[in-house]
Amino acid sequence: MPLQIFNVLGREKQQFEPMQDGRVGMYVCGPTVYEHSHLGHAKTYVSFDVVARYLRYRGFDLLYVQNITDVGHLRANEEDRILVRAAQLNAKPMQIVETYTRSYFEDMDALGVRRPDISPRASGHVPEQIEMIETLIANGNAYVANGSVYFDVLSDADYGKLSNRRVEEQQDESRELVGADKRHPADFALWKNAEPEHILRWNSPWGVGFPGWHIECSAMAQKYLGANFDIHGGGIDNIYPHNENEIAQSECANDQPFANYWMLTGSLNVLDPDEGIPVKMSKSLGNYVTIKDALKGYRPQELRYFILTSHYSNPVVYSEDALASAKSGWERMMNAVRLLRQRMNSAGENDAGSAFCERIDRAKAEFAKVMDDDFNSPRGIAVLQDLTREVNTLLNSDTELGLYTLAAIDEAYASLGGGVLGLVPAIEGGESGDGQREAGLIQILIDMRARARADRDFARSDQIRDQLAGLGVVLEDRADGTVWKLN
Repeated sequence: MPLQIFNVLGREKQQFEPMQDGRVGMYVCGPTVYEHSHLGHAKTYVSFDVVARYLRYRGFDLLYVQNITDVGHLRANEEDRILVRAAQLNAKPMQIVETYTRSYFEDMDALGVRRPDISPRASGHVPEQIEMIETLIANGNAYVANGSVYFDVLSDADYGKLSNRRVEEQQDESRELVGADKRHPADFALWKNAEPEHILRWNSPWGVGFPGWHIECSAMAQKYLGANFDIHGGGIDNIYPHNENEIAQSECANDQPFANYWMLTGSLNVLDPDEGIPVKMSKSLGNYVTIKDALKGYRPQELRYFILTSHYSNPVVYSEDALASAKSGWERMMNAVRLLRQRMNSAGENDAGSAFCERIDRAKAEFAKVMDDDFNSPRGIAVLQDLTREVNTLLNSDTELGLYTLAAIDEAYASLGGGVLGLVPAIEGGESGDGQREAGLIQILIDMRARARADRDFARSDQIRDQLAGLGVVLEDRADGTVWKLN
């Protein structure tokens, strides 16, 4: 089955056809680094992590670019968010940028989000932004006003095609919103004149100033992927004005399509305590949970499971109940994986379960089928959970399982649940040494309990079992030895 993607540009599911056979260029709008990242950011970047992983799983040579906005993200009153945060903390703007850029990558690493191939910063690409602005002025799509440069939305007949917003809808907005320099309310800043006290400033043909927010993505996407590329991703909340403005300025500057497929993630919402209705989790509303705080109570894979049980394009409501359900679902799958891997340690060559390998092949084919349907991770998880039920039945049967069958099952979990979805770690606890130490310590206690039982010291044996149970580690004595799982 060919890969299908719901293209927001056109509002329909389309067969994915990359511009170059076997190669894909993907640009995803990255964070504005002025505060710690929250779970709303996790939803977007975990979702696109799975998109990137699956494209590579299917054999595509992917070039994944995700920017860092460290200048130019203007608030409604045209204050730069970085400068506002720097003033609040009495810090230098680049101090803020470095602190929260590092924090962002720490969070993504902790969640198992693989880093993009290129993470360009807006402040490092001001010359490219100036060059694109000069082209837009020359083409008659932008105008200079008192040292600032604005894009003229009326010069672009296609403006609004992504968000389906008509320029005429902006006509009656107040002059306060328009600003003294704008010709039209929807015109947006490509370059802003810097007041003497403005710290972030660069020389330009129009005087000392700084770039607007939207121009950075157009300039950096063009630099690393070309004027026309395959996939553009981001959050649905930025469809207007950010993504809409990207398209307008890029296509007017280059006279060709910008991105061929637009993928936008649904928002992570929380219930308003007063109204009881879902509202977007955001820094501005103060209703957010940072990724760092969430990781204090949940494993990274549990947070990923919560995110991926909803389709990337759908909104999802955050709650402790939803996270508890995700935790339970992930543990159900991981208990089977733990038991499987423990059995592999003592498996012999005799194998009466090799016929199960056909079931594994069917699971892989079904997984590919549902993921080819617009990266449908909820159905991908369902395929793995269906497999898990049958694996548990097999492991708890009298069938003599050899290393060949056990290794084949483990490889399926590792490639689909681990390699694509990032839910099944190669070792318990992720790729870190902490997981190895945890599993090793549990095994030492199991061995100590076995020696106590051999010595008929049942009080000591029961004490070890009960203390482990108090920590959420459940022991199960079987004919082929003792195995453990997390409760």
